[in-house]
Amino acid sequence: MSTRGGTLQGPADVRAEQAAPARLPLVVYILALGTFLMGTTEFVVAGLLPEIAGDLGVSVARTGLMITVFAVGMIIGAPLMAMLTLRLPKRLTLMLALGVFAAGHVIVALGSDFTVLLAARFLTAIATGAFWAVANVAAANAAGPAASSRALGLVGAGAMLANVVGVPVGAFAGQLLGWRGPFWALAALSAAAIVLIARTVAHDGLAQQKVSVRSELTALRSGRVWLVLAACATTTGGVLAAYSYIAPLLTDRSGIASGIVPLVLVGFGLGALAGSLVGGRLGDRRPHTVTIVSAAGAALLLLAITLLAGYAVPTIILVTLLGFFGLGANPVLMTLAVRFAKQAPVLASALTVSAFNLGTAIGSGIAGRTLDSSLGTTGPAVVGTVISALTLIPTILIGLLRRRRTAAAA
Repeated sequence: MSTRGGTLQGPADVRAEQAAPARLPLVVYILALGTFLMGTTEFVVAGLLPEIAGDLGVSVARTGLMITVFAVGMIIGAPLMAMLTLRLPKRLTLMLALGVFAAGHVIVALGSDFTVLLAARFLTAIATGAFWAVANVAAANAAGPAASSRALGLVGAGAMLANVVGVPVGAFAGQLLGWRGPFWALAALSAAAIVLIARTVAHDGLAQQKVSVRSELTALRSGRVWLVLAACATTTGGVLAAYSYIAPLLTDRSGIASGIVPLVLVGFGLGALAGSLVGGRLGDRRPHTVTIVSAAGAALLLLAITLLAGYAVPTIILVTLLGFFGLGANPVLMTLAVRFAKQAPVLASALTVSAFNLGTAIGSGIAGRTLDSSLGTTGPAVVGTVISALTLIPTILIGLLRRRRTAAAA
Protein backbone atom coordinates (compact mmCIF):
# COMPACT_ATOMS: atom_id res chain seq x y z
CA MET A 1 0.00 0.00 0.00
CA SER A 2 1.14 3.53 -0.65
CA THR A 3 2.12 5.41 2.48
CA ARG A 4 1.78 8.69 0.59
CA GLY A 5 -1.84 7.87 -0.06
CA GLY A 6 -2.60 7.85 3.64
CA THR A 7 -2.50 4.09 4.24
CA LEU A 8 0.01 2.08 6.15
CA GLN A 9 1.44 -1.39 6.02
CA GLY A 10 1.93 -3.06 9.35
CA PRO A 11 5.53 -3.36 10.55
CA ALA A 12 5.26 -7.16 10.44
CA ASP A 13 4.36 -7.02 6.74
CA VAL A 14 7.45 -5.10 5.66
CA ARG A 15 10.10 -5.99 8.19
CA ALA A 16 12.01 -7.97 5.60
CA GLU A 17 11.72 -5.16 3.04
CA GLN A 18 12.54 -2.12 5.12
CA ALA A 19 14.85 -1.68 8.09
CA ALA A 20 14.06 0.86 10.73
CA PRO A 21 15.86 4.16 9.99
CA ALA A 22 18.58 5.28 12.38
CA ARG A 23 17.05 8.75 12.52
CA LEU A 24 13.50 9.93 12.26
CA PRO A 25 12.67 12.59 9.62
CA LEU A 26 12.66 16.25 10.69
CA VAL A 27 8.91 16.48 10.08
CA VAL A 28 8.26 14.10 13.00
CA TYR A 29 10.00 16.54 15.35
CA ILE A 30 7.97 19.44 13.91
CA LEU A 31 4.75 17.52 14.53
CA ALA A 32 5.93 16.80 18.08
CA LEU A 33 6.31 20.56 18.53
CA GLY A 34 2.67 20.91 17.55
CA THR A 35 1.52 18.36 20.12
CA PHE A 36 3.70 20.11 22.70
CA LEU A 37 1.80 23.36 22.13
CA MET A 38 -1.54 21.56 22.28
CA GLY A 39 -0.66 19.60 25.38
CA THR A 40 0.39 22.84 27.04
CA THR A 41 -2.87 24.65 26.30
CA GLU A 42 -4.98 21.74 27.52
CA PHE A 43 -3.72 21.94 31.11
CA VAL A 44 -2.06 25.35 31.56
CA VAL A 45 -5.47 26.71 32.63
CA ALA A 46 -5.26 24.53 35.76
CA GLY A 47 -2.31 26.58 37.00
CA LEU A 48 -4.03 29.89 36.27
CA LEU A 49 -7.54 29.27 37.61
CA PRO A 50 -7.38 31.84 40.46
CA GLU A 51 -5.98 34.56 38.17
CA ILE A 52 -8.56 33.95 35.43
CA ALA A 53 -11.42 33.73 37.90
CA GLY A 54 -10.41 36.98 39.63
CA ASP A 55 -10.02 38.90 36.38
CA LEU A 56 -13.33 37.73 34.90
CA GLY A 57 -15.30 37.89 38.13
CA VAL A 58 -16.40 34.25 38.14
CA SER A 59 -15.85 31.45 40.65
CA VAL A 60 -12.83 29.17 40.45
CA ALA A 61 -15.15 26.16 40.08
CA ARG A 62 -16.88 27.74 37.09
CA THR A 63 -13.56 28.76 35.58
CA GLY A 64 -12.66 25.06 35.62
CA LEU A 65 -15.19 24.63 32.82
CA MET A 66 -12.44 25.91 30.51
CA ILE A 67 -10.73 22.55 31.07
CA THR A 68 -13.90 20.47 30.82
CA VAL A 69 -15.04 22.16 27.60
CA PHE A 70 -11.64 21.51 26.07
CA ALA A 71 -11.86 17.79 26.87
CA VAL A 72 -15.34 17.55 25.34
CA GLY A 73 -14.12 19.36 22.24
CA MET A 74 -11.29 16.84 21.86
CA ILE A 75 -13.67 13.88 22.16
CA ILE A 76 -16.05 15.27 19.54
CA GLY A 77 -13.61 17.16 17.36
CA ALA A 78 -11.07 14.46 16.51
CA PRO A 79 -13.36 12.05 14.57
CA LEU A 80 -15.64 14.83 13.28
CA MET A 81 -12.81 16.88 11.79
CA ALA A 82 -11.11 13.73 10.50
CA MET A 83 -14.19 13.10 8.35
CA LEU A 84 -14.75 16.72 7.31
CA THR A 85 -11.13 17.16 6.20
CA LEU A 86 -10.71 13.67 4.75
CA ARG A 87 -10.24 14.80 1.14
CA LEU A 88 -7.93 17.66 2.04
CA PRO A 89 -4.16 17.18 1.84
CA LYS A 90 -2.68 16.42 5.24
CA ARG A 91 -0.36 19.39 5.04
CA LEU A 92 -3.27 21.76 4.44
CA THR A 93 -5.32 20.17 7.24
CA LEU A 94 -2.45 20.57 9.70
CA MET A 95 -1.93 24.21 8.69
CA LEU A 96 -5.64 25.01 8.98
CA ALA A 97 -5.83 23.33 12.36
CA LEU A 98 -2.89 25.38 13.63
CA GLY A 99 -4.49 28.52 12.22
CA VAL A 100 -7.74 27.89 14.08
CA PHE A 101 -5.71 26.98 17.16
CA ALA A 102 -3.90 30.33 17.00
CA ALA A 103 -7.15 32.24 16.43
CA GLY A 104 -8.78 30.55 19.43
CA HIS A 105 -5.94 31.68 21.66
CA VAL A 106 -6.14 35.24 20.40
CA ILE A 107 -9.86 35.29 21.24
CA VAL A 108 -9.15 34.03 24.76
CA ALA A 109 -6.31 36.53 25.24
CA LEU A 110 -8.54 39.43 24.18
CA GLY A 111 -11.85 38.23 25.64
CA SER A 112 -13.61 39.41 28.76
CA ASP A 113 -16.90 37.52 28.43
CA PHE A 114 -16.69 34.07 30.01
CA THR A 115 -19.14 32.50 27.54
CA VAL A 116 -17.02 33.71 24.63
CA LEU A 117 -13.93 32.26 26.27
CA LEU A 118 -15.63 28.87 26.66
CA ALA A 119 -16.63 28.93 22.99
CA ALA A 120 -13.06 29.78 22.01
CA ARG A 121 -11.72 26.92 24.13
CA PHE A 122 -14.15 24.52 22.47
CA LEU A 123 -13.07 25.74 19.03
CA THR A 124 -9.43 25.36 20.01
CA ALA A 125 -10.07 21.80 21.19
CA ILE A 126 -11.69 20.84 17.89
CA ALA A 127 -8.62 22.17 16.05
CA THR A 128 -6.41 20.24 18.46
CA GLY A 129 -8.29 17.01 17.76
CA ALA A 130 -7.98 17.54 14.01
CA PHE A 131 -4.25 18.27 14.24
CA TRP A 132 -3.50 15.34 16.51
CA ALA A 133 -5.36 12.81 14.38
CA VAL A 134 -3.69 13.87 11.13
CA ALA A 135 -0.29 14.42 12.76
CA ASN A 136 -0.21 10.78 13.92
CA VAL A 137 -0.77 9.52 10.38
CA ALA A 138 1.62 12.05 8.82
CA ALA A 139 4.37 11.11 11.28
CA ALA A 140 3.88 7.37 10.75
CA ASN A 141 3.91 7.78 6.97
CA ALA A 142 7.03 9.94 7.05
CA ALA A 143 8.91 7.48 9.27
CA GLY A 144 7.85 4.38 7.34
CA PRO A 145 6.23 1.16 8.63
CA ALA A 146 9.37 -0.11 10.38
CA ALA A 147 9.58 3.01 12.59
CA SER A 148 5.95 4.10 12.86
CA SER A 149 5.60 3.34 16.57
CA ARG A 150 8.84 5.20 17.28
CA ALA A 151 7.55 8.19 15.34
CA LEU A 152 4.24 8.17 17.19
CA GLY A 153 6.14 7.82 20.45
CA LEU A 154 8.00 11.02 19.64
CA VAL A 155 4.83 12.86 18.62
CA GLY A 156 3.18 11.71 21.84
CA ALA A 157 6.28 12.72 23.79
CA GLY A 158 5.60 16.30 22.71
CA ALA A 159 2.41 16.25 24.76
CA MET A 160 4.19 14.54 27.66
CA LEU A 161 6.90 17.19 27.59
CA ALA A 162 4.16 19.81 27.82
CA ASN A 163 3.31 18.53 31.30
CA VAL A 164 6.96 18.71 32.35
CA VAL A 165 7.92 22.06 30.79
CA GLY A 166 5.09 23.83 28.98
CA VAL A 167 2.43 23.77 31.69
CA PRO A 168 4.70 24.79 34.63
CA VAL A 169 6.43 27.53 32.61
CA GLY A 170 3.11 28.79 31.25
CA ALA A 171 1.55 28.88 34.72
CA PHE A 172 4.59 30.63 36.19
CA ALA A 173 4.66 33.21 33.38
CA GLY A 174 0.92 33.77 33.74
CA GLN A 175 1.27 34.46 37.45
CA LEU A 176 4.07 36.97 36.84
CA LEU A 177 2.87 38.70 33.67
CA GLY A 178 -0.87 38.12 33.72
CA TRP A 179 -2.87 35.07 32.69
CA ARG A 180 -3.38 36.32 29.12
CA GLY A 181 0.36 36.21 28.39
CA PRO A 182 0.63 32.40 27.90
CA PHE A 183 -2.29 32.51 25.46
CA TRP A 184 -0.56 35.19 23.38
CA ALA A 185 2.64 33.10 23.43
CA LEU A 186 0.82 29.95 22.31
CA ALA A 187 -0.87 31.87 19.49
CA ALA A 188 2.48 33.19 18.27
CA LEU A 189 4.22 29.82 18.50
CA SER A 190 1.42 28.03 16.65
CA ALA A 191 1.59 30.65 13.88
CA ALA A 192 5.32 29.95 13.56
CA ALA A 193 4.60 26.22 13.47
CA ILE A 194 2.39 26.76 10.40
CA VAL A 195 5.47 27.87 8.47
CA LEU A 196 7.43 24.81 9.63
CA ILE A 197 4.59 22.46 8.67
CA ALA A 198 4.40 24.05 5.21
CA ARG A 199 8.11 23.42 4.69
CA THR A 200 8.38 19.87 6.03
CA VAL A 201 5.13 17.91 5.49
CA ALA A 202 5.03 16.20 2.08
CA HIS A 203 2.25 17.16 -0.32
CA ASP A 204 -0.29 14.36 -0.86
CA GLY A 205 -3.12 16.15 -2.64
CA LEU A 206 -3.53 13.75 -5.55
CA ALA A 207 -3.56 10.69 -3.31
CA GLN A 208 -6.11 12.23 -0.96
CA GLN A 209 -8.62 12.57 -3.78
CA LYS A 210 -9.01 8.78 -3.82
CA VAL A 211 -10.09 8.63 -0.19
CA SER A 212 -13.80 8.45 0.63
CA VAL A 213 -15.78 8.68 3.84
CA ARG A 214 -17.50 5.41 2.96
CA SER A 215 -14.21 3.52 2.68
CA GLU A 216 -13.07 4.92 6.02
CA LEU A 217 -16.27 3.84 7.77
CA THR A 218 -16.26 0.41 6.11
CA ALA A 219 -12.72 -0.26 7.29
CA LEU A 220 -13.78 0.30 10.89
CA ARG A 221 -15.78 -2.92 10.87
CA SER A 222 -12.62 -4.58 12.13
CA GLY A 223 -13.15 -5.97 15.61
CA ARG A 224 -9.46 -5.50 16.36
CA VAL A 225 -9.82 -1.74 15.90
CA TRP A 226 -12.49 -1.60 18.58
CA LEU A 227 -10.39 -3.74 20.91
CA VAL A 228 -7.57 -1.21 20.52
CA LEU A 229 -9.96 1.68 21.18
CA ALA A 230 -11.17 -0.06 24.34
CA ALA A 231 -7.56 -0.42 25.47
CA CYS A 232 -6.94 3.28 24.72
CA ALA A 233 -9.87 4.28 26.93
CA THR A 234 -9.00 2.03 29.86
CA THR A 235 -5.25 2.62 29.87
CA THR A 236 -5.56 6.39 30.19
CA GLY A 237 -8.78 6.19 32.20
CA GLY A 238 -7.09 4.10 34.86
CA VAL A 239 -3.89 6.09 35.14
CA LEU A 240 -5.45 9.54 35.01
CA ALA A 241 -8.26 8.57 37.38
CA ALA A 242 -5.57 8.33 40.05
CA TYR A 243 -3.33 11.11 38.73
CA SER A 244 -6.14 13.67 38.63
CA TYR A 245 -6.48 13.40 42.42
CA ILE A 246 -2.90 12.53 43.34
CA ALA A 247 -2.29 15.84 45.19
CA PRO A 248 -4.67 15.14 48.12
CA LEU A 249 -3.31 11.61 48.43
CA LEU A 250 0.27 12.93 48.62
CA THR A 251 -0.52 15.59 51.20
CA ASP A 252 -3.18 13.87 53.32
CA ARG A 253 -1.97 10.26 53.30
CA SER A 254 1.73 10.39 52.44
CA GLY A 255 2.42 13.49 54.52
CA ILE A 256 4.24 15.29 51.71
CA ALA A 257 4.39 19.08 51.97
CA SER A 258 2.23 20.86 49.40
CA GLY A 259 5.30 22.66 48.05
CA ILE A 260 6.84 19.30 47.09
CA VAL A 261 3.78 18.09 45.18
CA PRO A 262 4.70 19.92 41.91
CA LEU A 263 8.06 18.13 41.95
CA VAL A 264 6.29 14.78 42.27
CA LEU A 265 4.10 15.73 39.32
CA VAL A 266 7.21 16.59 37.32
CA GLY A 267 8.52 13.12 38.18
CA PHE A 268 5.32 11.61 36.76
CA GLY A 269 5.69 13.75 33.63
CA LEU A 270 9.30 12.68 33.13
CA GLY A 271 8.30 9.06 33.60
CA ALA A 272 5.53 9.47 31.02
CA LEU A 273 7.94 11.14 28.59
CA ALA A 274 10.46 8.33 28.94
CA GLY A 275 7.74 5.70 28.72
CA SER A 276 6.37 7.17 25.50
CA LEU A 277 9.81 7.16 23.87
CA VAL A 278 10.81 3.70 25.09
CA GLY A 279 7.39 2.21 24.41
CA GLY A 280 7.39 3.64 20.91
CA ARG A 281 10.84 2.21 20.17
CA LEU A 282 10.08 -1.27 21.54
CA GLY A 283 6.60 -1.27 20.03
CA ASP A 284 7.87 -1.57 16.47
CA ARG A 285 9.32 -4.99 17.35
CA ARG A 286 7.08 -6.27 20.16
CA PRO A 287 3.82 -4.33 20.07
CA HIS A 288 1.68 -6.86 21.91
CA THR A 289 4.27 -7.45 24.61
CA VAL A 290 4.51 -3.71 25.24
CA THR A 291 0.74 -3.23 25.55
CA ILE A 292 0.24 -6.19 27.88
CA VAL A 293 3.25 -5.44 30.10
CA SER A 294 2.28 -1.76 30.34
CA ALA A 295 -1.28 -2.60 31.39
CA ALA A 296 -0.13 -5.13 33.99
CA GLY A 297 2.56 -2.76 35.27
CA ALA A 298 0.11 0.14 35.64
CA ALA A 299 -2.42 -2.00 37.54
CA LEU A 300 0.25 -3.33 39.93
CA LEU A 301 1.71 0.13 40.51
CA LEU A 302 -1.70 1.61 41.28
CA LEU A 303 -2.40 -1.24 43.68
CA ALA A 304 0.96 -0.59 45.35
CA ILE A 305 0.14 3.14 45.63
CA THR A 306 -3.13 2.22 47.33
CA LEU A 307 -1.39 -0.01 49.85
CA LEU A 308 1.71 2.13 50.46
CA ALA A 309 0.15 5.60 50.34
CA GLY A 310 1.13 6.19 53.97
CA TYR A 311 4.83 6.12 53.10
CA ALA A 312 6.21 9.19 51.33
CA VAL A 313 9.34 7.91 49.55
CA PRO A 314 7.83 4.69 48.12
CA THR A 315 4.79 6.65 46.93
CA ILE A 316 6.94 9.20 45.10
CA ILE A 317 8.86 6.40 43.35
CA LEU A 318 5.64 4.58 42.46
CA VAL A 319 4.06 7.72 40.98
CA THR A 320 7.11 8.25 38.75
CA LEU A 321 7.03 4.63 37.59
CA LEU A 322 3.28 4.96 36.97
CA GLY A 323 4.02 7.67 34.40
CA PHE A 324 6.48 5.33 32.65
CA PHE A 325 4.32 2.20 32.54
CA GLY A 326 0.89 3.80 32.53
CA LEU A 327 1.30 5.90 29.39
CA GLY A 328 4.16 4.09 27.63
CA ALA A 329 1.87 1.94 25.46
CA ASN A 330 -0.10 4.84 23.97
CA PRO A 331 1.99 5.23 20.78
CA VAL A 332 1.85 1.47 20.21
CA LEU A 333 -1.94 1.43 20.59
CA MET A 334 -2.22 4.26 18.04
CA THR A 335 -0.01 2.35 15.62
CA LEU A 336 -2.10 -0.81 16.01
CA ALA A 337 -5.33 1.11 15.43
CA VAL A 338 -3.97 2.64 12.22
CA ARG A 339 -2.64 -0.73 11.04
CA PHE A 340 -5.85 -2.64 11.76
CA ALA A 341 -8.02 0.01 10.08
CA LYS A 342 -6.00 -0.43 6.86
CA GLN A 343 -7.49 2.11 4.41
CA ALA A 344 -8.93 4.24 7.23
CA PRO A 345 -5.82 5.52 9.04
CA VAL A 346 -6.99 9.08 9.71
CA LEU A 347 -10.32 8.09 11.24
CA ALA A 348 -8.67 5.35 13.30
CA SER A 349 -6.10 7.81 14.59
CA ALA A 350 -8.86 10.30 15.40
CA LEU A 351 -10.84 7.70 17.31
CA THR A 352 -7.81 6.86 19.46
CA VAL A 353 -7.62 10.55 20.44
CA SER A 354 -11.32 10.46 21.36
CA ALA A 355 -10.91 7.17 23.25
CA PHE A 356 -8.00 8.52 25.31
CA ASN A 357 -10.00 11.62 26.28
CA LEU A 358 -13.23 9.69 26.89
CA GLY A 359 -11.41 7.27 29.19
CA THR A 360 -9.88 10.20 31.05
CA ALA A 361 -13.25 11.92 31.48
CA ILE A 362 -15.01 8.77 32.73
CA GLY A 363 -12.15 7.58 34.92
CA SER A 364 -11.59 10.92 36.63
CA GLY A 365 -15.35 11.38 37.05
CA ILE A 366 -15.73 8.06 38.88
CA ALA A 367 -12.57 8.66 40.89
CA GLY A 368 -13.78 12.04 42.10
CA ARG A 369 -16.90 10.49 43.62
CA THR A 370 -14.82 8.10 45.75
CA LEU A 371 -13.16 10.96 47.66
CA ASP A 372 -16.28 11.28 49.83
CA SER A 373 -16.53 7.52 50.36
CA SER A 374 -14.90 5.39 53.05
CA LEU A 375 -11.89 4.98 50.73
CA GLY A 376 -11.05 8.67 51.06
CA THR A 377 -8.01 9.92 49.17
CA THR A 378 -7.02 6.37 48.16
CA GLY A 379 -10.32 5.97 46.30
CA PRO A 380 -9.02 7.29 42.96
CA ALA A 381 -6.08 4.87 43.09
CA VAL A 382 -8.47 1.98 43.74
CA VAL A 383 -10.60 3.04 40.77
CA GLY A 384 -7.46 3.37 38.65
CA THR A 385 -6.32 -0.14 39.65
CA VAL A 386 -9.58 -1.70 38.48
CA ILE A 387 -9.76 0.25 35.21
CA SER A 388 -6.09 -0.42 34.37
CA ALA A 389 -6.57 -4.14 35.03
CA LEU A 390 -9.45 -4.11 32.54
CA THR A 391 -6.92 -3.07 29.88
CA LEU A 392 -5.51 -6.59 30.01
CA ILE A 393 -8.70 -7.97 28.44
CA PRO A 394 -8.48 -6.22 25.04
CA THR A 395 -4.67 -6.28 24.90
CA ILE A 396 -4.47 -10.03 25.55
CA LEU A 397 -7.27 -10.69 23.05
CA ILE A 398 -5.41 -8.68 20.39
CA GLY A 399 -2.27 -10.72 21.05
CA LEU A 400 -4.19 -14.01 20.82
CA LEU A 401 -5.82 -12.95 17.55
CA ARG A 402 -2.41 -12.06 16.16
CA ARG A 403 -1.02 -15.48 17.15
CA ARG A 404 -4.01 -17.24 15.59
CA ARG A 405 -3.58 -15.33 12.31
CA THR A 406 0.12 -16.12 12.25
CA ALA A 407 -0.55 -19.83 12.84
CA ALA A 408 -3.22 -19.87 10.12
CA ALA A 409 -0.87 -18.20 7.64
CA ALA A 410 1.84 -20.76 8.43
